Amino acid sequence: MNLSWLEDFLALAGSGNFSRAAEERHMTQPAFSRRIRALEEWLGADLFDRSSQPARLTAAGEWLRPQAEQLLGRVARLPSEVRAVAQASAGTLRIAATHALSFSFVPGWLQTLQAYTQGGPIRLESDVLQRCEALLAQRQVQFVVAHAAGGALEEAGTPSVVVGRDELLPVAAPGAPEKALLAFSEESGLGRIVRGALGPELAGWQTVFTAHLASVLKGMALEGRGLAWLPETLVREEIAAGRLQLRGPGQWRIPLEVRLYRDPAPLGVYAEEFWGAVGSLARTHPTKPA
Repeated sequence: MNLSWLEDFLALAGSGNFSRAAEERHMTQPAFSRRIRALEEWLGADLFDRSSQPARLTAAGEWLRPQAEQLLGRVARLPSEVRAVAQASAGTLRIAATHALSFSFVPGWLQTLQAYTQGGPIRLESDVLQRCEALLAQRQVQFVVAHAAGGALEEAGTPSVVVGRDELLPVAAPGAPEKALLAFSEESGLGRIVRGALGPELAGWQTVFTAHLASVLKGMALEGRGLAWLPETLVREEIAAGRLQLRGPGQWRIPLEVRLYRDPAPLGVYAEEFWGAVGSLARTHPTKPA
């Protein structure tokens, strides 16, 4: 039996139309019909009542439909599950972190953790939040370090622990124009936080530049192009040196959590030890601003 026959079966079950299903499966109708018949012969039962238009599932076809969906779904998950098994015993931690935290937070945090773990090789992927979320979902990494931004990780109930605290600060270079906004793009997790906390207050502002990365907005702010809300961990030195200044009232400062998210599946000895060490450190040393 060819697994693609089940995909043919589901296509026809969805429409009941042989021509439309054949087109969906990118083949001629005679070839498609032969494949459906081959599946029926292999199973030893008719799956469709061809006497009506559209074709209707028989009792056997109705039973097979959820079985086929489950089986194809199981097959689709096999590559990631096999990779997870193969990597479970590997001694390399695979962590993804957002760009801003990769530079400002993760190095010092990992150094702190050295006293609580046996140590070992670590591979760090630096990317935007959506890509980090996808890497974790695909099990290409075991952990994600990100600002809690109410995105896909929270919505999925992904296990996490607070490992640091940060603030989004309204900053601009001396002499920067008033109400000129350097904004995060719509896909940005930090952008969602700013819009959720201060959306109405920004109604009269003019957005003069948009970017996904906090580091890019920081560069534009240093050039005096406008005001940006940026993580304190990213602009601490520039504020201390006077190259950037805090603007606005105190309520414009937005508190942030830095969280470590993990794959909920078993991760292997080294990764589970790392997760345990992070949890122990969080309990015995409550997080302070990063």
